[in-house]
Amino acid sequence: MGSEGPPAITVHITGFKKFQGVAENPTETIVSNLQEFMKRKGLPAGIRLGSCTVLETAGVGALPMLYQTMESRMSKPLTDSSCNEQVIWVHFGVNSGALRFAIERQAVNEATFRCPDELGWQPQQLPIIPEDGGISQTRETSCSADPIVKFLKKIGYDVAISDDAGRFVCNYVYYHSLRFAEQKGHKSLFVHVPLFSRIDEDTQMQFAASLLEALASTS
Repeated sequence: MGSEGPPAITVHITGFKKFQGVAENPTETIVSNLQEFMKRKGLPAGIRLGSCTVLETAGVGALPMLYQTMESRMSKPLTDSSCNEQVIWVHFGVNSGALRFAIERQAVNEATFRCPDELGWQPQQLPIIPEDGGISQTRETSCSADPIVKFLKKIGYDVAISDDAGRFVCNYVYYHSLRFAEQKGHKSLFVHVPLFSRIDEDTQMQFAASLLEALASTS
């Protein structure tokens, strides 16, 4: 394939709207502005930025938009050169108590919401996908989580691996995404970010850009 061919990796991004206790969700800002930010900055070699979608901060309520976005990417006609294209879904969520970034290694098949989501749903100890088994079942990302963290740390970001994405909407969406990605031969990754009051907006936008570099170098 010549240099004029399409990039090897397409990355689709999601974030969330506001929710209880977080009136302004930094991930809504990051995802809404990322396309324009990357136009100015320039994408890493081998990366194409696909869709950037902001989801309702709701469990079941977020799924129609999530799956509509995922399925619409699947329905794009294949070209000869896109058959071996890799697709990565990156989901940004906020951890309002965090002081640093976190790469989530896994999601758990449990919905136990500490407060109602934005559509009023508050499940307790329910399996997210009943056919997967009980609430202790986990799904792990096929992205190279440890090399990604190593790459980002080397640049200077305060970032760590996490094995617990909570049991709220972030974990709920991540579990569905990991299942979809496995079925379709894609990859899925969830990243928790702090509030802008902890790490400012510009640094978080730069972090999102650096994450794309990390995906390019580790995928």
